[in-house]
Amino acid sequence: MGLVLFGQGCGQSSDGGADSDGGSGGSVNHAQAGASARAGSNASGGAAGAHETTNAGVGGTSSGAGTGATAGAAGRGTAGSASGGGTAVGGATSSGGAAGRGGAAGGTTAGGTAGISGAAAGGSSPGGAGGGGGALNNDGPCPVPSYIASDAKPIGWASQGSSTTGGGTATPILVTTLAQFKTEVAGTAAKVIYVKGEFSADSISFGSNKTVIGCSSGAKLQGHLGLGSSSSNVILRNLKISGYGVGDCTKDPSFDASTGCSSGADAISVNGSAHHVWIDHCLIMDGTDGNLDITNNADFVTVSWTKFAYTPRTDKVGDDSTGDAGHRFSNLVGGSDSEPSGWPGTRPLNVTWHHNWWADNVVERQPRVRYGRNHLFNNYYNSSTSNYCVRAGIEASILLEGNAFEGVKSPHQFNSTDNEETAYIELGGGDRVNSYTSTTGDQAKDGGGSPFTPPYTYQVTSASAVAAAVKAGAGPH
Repeated sequence: MGLVLFGQGCGQSSDGGADSDGGSGGSVNHAQAGASARAGSNASGGAAGAHETTNAGVGGTSSGAGTGATAGAAGRGTAGSASGGGTAVGGATSSGGAAGRGGAAGGTTAGGTAGISGAAAGGSSPGGAGGGGGALNNDGPCPVPSYIASDAKPIGWASQGSSTTGGGTATPILVTTLAQFKTEVAGTAAKVIYVKGEFSADSISFGSNKTVIGCSSGAKLQGHLGLGSSSSNVILRNLKISGYGVGDCTKDPSFDASTGCSSGADAISVNGSAHHVWIDHCLIMDGTDGNLDITNNADFVTVSWTKFAYTPRTDKVGDDSTGDAGHRFSNLVGGSDSEPSGWPGTRPLNVTWHHNWWADNVVERQPRVRYGRNHLFNNYYNSSTSNYCVRAGIEASILLEGNAFEGVKSPHQFNSTDNEETAYIELGGGDRVNSYTSTTGDQAKDGGGSPFTPPYTYQVTSASAVAAAVKAGAGPH
């Protein structure tokens, strides 16, 4: 099946990217025992909204957070111990450990079905929506993984402000055709939409207040999904999403040979003033331009337990040609060096990335960030074709905690010497350090910009456990 949404262009090469137009999201606070916890901090500014109350240490009081929020200091406290988790179908029994600083201990989630192949595998599910598929839930229109119900809210930036609830408690409906799907995701009415089957490639525009969940029997969208200025409070879970450019950018209807692959569509675009978007347990691959780009004034986005990949291709025509790299540039945050509207009074492009897997044939942008405050924790990187993984551009502030980099080039770097003067890369310390196995190139940190403290509660697991957990849990089940 295929989804297509036309939105922003990602630009040329690893530094480029034109702006375009974009949606909205939900909140989760599922934690794993034995993980390091950080309490939410005070935040102010931007559009006011209810901040989730932290259950962590002293000083982690709740407050309104919104676009342009300035984070305060995180709370600190000592948590108790967590008891063991139970056995899930297809997974191993897991036991809890004592929680780290600043948060109440959470229990581990027993494993479930592994990755894309669906083979049974154990594994813990640190922080946020659970990793493995586990037992199926049959309460809705079709069977879905148990994490759909047990981890019903995002953690991270999508939990801030008005939070991200999607269709909420609307009566679920099942769609089995592309025409029906395009109708149901339009408009502002709250809807919970279950998707079954593979749809042909098309351009699909989203409205607001939608939850879209893929059935465990298979749900695949192809083409381009667009979340623009008319999109807010949108949740996408358990879906396979493929762009037009599967092995060949010329398959994209908008491909222009005078430009090259970047003339095509992203697999998903979140742009314009789209806000509150949660993308969870998806496989996103083969976007002609990017896989998932978040640009313009888009804000309050969480991407969790999602796998990014490409089918090999080249990009040897046009003035934006990237040659053998094939413009396999996965995730752009901030589409140009031009300031977002209202800057610096408002600070959009706030994104949390956790438990994601940048995998087969990804070359760059994992992500590449301009202006936004992006928090990346417990992600796994192992693309052997990478030129770099995380890149900080103009005015970017990036926090990297407990990520695992394996066999990649330049795990994190600044875009340029000039950009380093305004950007900042902060690395987790203590039990939040990142791990580097057989990597080469840059591990840049600090910079002339400013760090930030996330205004929400979250749990970070040791980087040594990330590869197994993410490989078993990321993607749809």
